[in-house]
Amino acid sequence: MSQSDTTQEQIDVEEIRRKYDTEARYRKLIGKWAIIISLIAIVFSLFQYYTAGFGLLLALKQRTIHLSFVMALIFLLYPFSPKKIINRIPWYDIVLAIIGAGTVLYIDFNFQALISRAGLPTWYEIVIGTISIILILEATRRIISPILPIVAIFFIFYAYAGPIFPGIFAHRPYDFSRIINHLFLGTEGIFGVPIGVASTFVFLFILFGAFLEKTGMGKFLIDISLALAGRYTGGPAKVAVVSSGLLGSISGSSVANVCTTGAFTIPLMKSIGYKPYFAGAVEATASTGGQIMPPVMGAAAFIMAEFVGIPYIYVAIAAIIPATLYYTSVMIQVHLEAKRLGLKGVPKERLPQVKKVMKERGHLLIPVGILIYLLVAGYTPLMAAFWGINSTVIIGWLKKETRLGLKDILDAFEAGAKSALGVSAACATVGMVVGVATLTGLGLRIANAILTLSHGNLFLTMLFTMFASILLGAGLPTTANYIVTSTIAAPALLKLGVNPLAAHMFVFYYGIAADLSPPVALAAYAGAGIARGEPMKTGMTAMKLAIAGFIVPYLYVYNPTLLLVNLPDANPIHLSIPILIIVLIKVVIAVLMLGAASIGYFEKHLNKVERLLAVIAAVLLLIHIPIYNYAGIVVAIVFYFVQHVKKDK
Repeated sequence: MSQSDTTQEQIDVEEIRRKYDTEARYRKLIGKWAIIISLIAIVFSLFQYYTAGFGLLLALKQRTIHLSFVMALIFLLYPFSPKKIINRIPWYDIVLAIIGAGTVLYIDFNFQALISRAGLPTWYEIVIGTISIILILEATRRIISPILPIVAIFFIFYAYAGPIFPGIFAHRPYDFSRIINHLFLGTEGIFGVPIGVASTFVFLFILFGAFLEKTGMGKFLIDISLALAGRYTGGPAKVAVVSSGLLGSISGSSVANVCTTGAFTIPLMKSIGYKPYFAGAVEATASTGGQIMPPVMGAAAFIMAEFVGIPYIYVAIAAIIPATLYYTSVMIQVHLEAKRLGLKGVPKERLPQVKKVMKERGHLLIPVGILIYLLVAGYTPLMAAFWGINSTVIIGWLKKETRLGLKDILDAFEAGAKSALGVSAACATVGMVVGVATLTGLGLRIANAILTLSHGNLFLTMLFTMFASILLGAGLPTTANYIVTSTIAAPALLKLGVNPLAAHMFVFYYGIAADLSPPVALAAYAGAGIARGEPMKTGMTAMKLAIAGFIVPYLYVYNPTLLLVNLPDANPIHLSIPILIIVLIKVVIAVLMLGAASIGYFEKHLNKVERLLAVIAAVLLLIHIPIYNYAGIVVAIVFYFVQHVKKDK
C-alpha cells in the first residue's frame, strides 16, 4: 500500500469514527485553550491516581469532585451540535462548564450541612439540583447521544406522573422536590454505584490502558497476532479476531476498537480476497466481543461486581468460558469462509517474526501480568490498576522504543482523562435511571410484566429478556448499556430463581449484541465504512459470526457451571473437571456445526440437506438433556461422514 493510499485510509477512518463514535466528535483546539484543557485533564488524572494509591475520599466527595472535572471538560471539548464543530470555545460553553462543575461541587463544599439535614433540602438546593440534572443530561447528549438523556427524562417523568400509567406500572406520585432530593443530594441517584465505580476502578483501568497505549502496546498486539496467525488460512481475519479481542477488553468502546484495529486489519483481509462486507463484519464482531472479554470487559465488570455483590475477580473468572466460546465461533467461521473461497494466508516474508516482536516489545506483557497477579492475590482492582500504571512506566524504560519521558507521561494522563469522560457522563445519567427504578420499583414491575407474558416459562422469559436487552442496549456505551439492562431486564430472570451472576451476564451479553444487530449496529456500520461494504449486509454477517454470543447465555443460565463461579458465596465452583470438559466439547462441536451451516462449508460446500443436518446436530447438542446430546452426536457423525465421502469423490 502506497503512502498516499495509507494517508487516505487514515483520513477515511477518522471520518468514519467521528460518524459512528460520538466521543470522537470533539473540538481540535490550539493555543491557550488547548493548554488549559490539557492542564485540567492532567490534574483530573492526577487526582484519580493519587486517591487510588494513597486513599479515597469519602464516597460522596470522591464522586462529586470526579463529576465536576467531567462536566467542565465535556462542555469545553464537545460542541452543542456535532454537525457544527468549530475549533474554538464559544462563551456560553465556558459559562456552562463553570456552572456544571460548580453545581456538582456545591455538595462537596456543603457536605456537613447536607448530612445534618438529610431529606430536608432547601429551596435553593432544589434549584441547584435541577440545574445540575439538566446540565448532566446535556453533557451526556453531547458526548454520547440523545438516547440516554431521553430515557432518563422519561424515567423522571414516570416518577412524577405515576398515576397516569396503566395497570401494574401505575404508582403513587412523587413531588418534584422529593425527586430532585433523591437523584441529586444523596447516593441513590446521580452519585450512586455507577458513578462511584466510574470514579474509582473504571477511571484507573482506562488510565492504565492509556499508559499501555503510549508504550506501543497496540502495535505489539497487532504484530504478535500477525506473527502467530498471519500465515495460516485466512490469516488476516484471524489476526483481526485475536488483536481486536485483546485490545477490546481494555477499550471501553466497540466502535473505537473497530476504528483503531480495523484501519489495519480490514484492508489486509480484503487484500487476500475476503469480501468487503465480510471483512467489516469480522472486525466488528471481534471488537464487540472485547467488551465481554476479561479482565476489563469494557469496564462493566467492576459495576457487575458491585451490583451482584461479589469480588471483581470472580466476574472476570466467570467470563472466561463464555468469551472463549464466542471467539471460538468467530474463528471457526473465518477459517471456513477462507477454505470456501480458497484463500491463503500472508506470505511469511511479509510477516513480523515472533522472536523479533517479543524481543522489541514483549516486556510490555509484564505490567499486564502484574495486574492479573495482584487481582488473583486479592488486592482491590483499584490498587491493582495503580501498580499496573507504575509498573508500565518502570518496565517501559527497559527498551528505548517503549520508554516514557515526562511528556509521554503527561500525554497519557491527558488521554486517560479524556477517554473516561463518556463513561462517567453515562454513569451519572444512568444513575438517574437507577434512582427512579429504586424509588418506584419499576424494575420489579417490568419483571412482573415479562413473567405475565411468558406465563412463568423460563425459556420464554429469557427470550423476552433477550429482546428487551438488545432494544435497551441500542446505541449505549458499554457501562451504561449494562446498568440499564441489569436494572430493567435482569429482575425477571432473578424472580425465576436464575443464578444472579448468570442473570446479569445474560442481559449484559445481549445489551452488547446491540452493537452488531441492525438497525442500530454501530460497530458493524463502522466496519462497513472502513471496508466500503454494504452496511446492512455487514451487520447481518456480523450477527452470524457472533452466533455463539446469542446462544451461550442460554447455556450458562441452564448450566451455571460454565461460569466457574458459585453463588451466593462467590467462590470458584467445585466441579468435576471431566464433566466440564465433556460440556465444553459438546458446546464446541455445536458451535462448529452452526458455523458450518452459517458459512455453507465444512470440508466441501454444503447443500440444503447438509446444512439442515448441521443445524439439527447443533440444536440437539445444546439442549441440556443427555438423550438429546447423544442424538446430536449421532447426527454430527452422520454429517461428517457425508461431507468426508463427498470430499473423496
